[in-house]
Amino acid sequence: QVQLVESGGGLVQAGGSLRLSCASSGRILADYSMGWFRQAPGKERERLLGINWMGSRTLYTNSVKDRFTISRDNAKNTVVLQMNNLEPEDTAVYYCAADRGTMLSSTPDYWGKGTLVTVSS
Repeated sequence: QVQLVESGGGLVQAGGSLRLSCASSGRILADYSMGWFRQAPGKERERLLGINWMGSRTLYTNSVKDRFTISRDNAKNTVVLQMNNLEPEDTAVYYCAADRGTMLSSTPDYWGKGTLVTVSS
């Protein structure tokens, strides 16, 4: 059984930064693609960034381009989302996800429970 646990959410002012971490347990996920989604109030969940086991990154949402970066440590089974220059529109629950294969699909195999990020103006 795979478990994904996010941490690092919280309240930040616009223009600030946050670093979200996701730790995986259970089966080794070194050969999985991992990534981040978010869901803002009243909106659908959107896929943000993915990274496969080789370190190849994919951007799925242009609104976070040049502000959010994703990285992973296969030895520690963790994936990190660095968020800079945050905007009030980034307020959402952020979810870590893991997926078999070389790409993070829109319906990944595993989800974390999410961590809330609130950006004040």
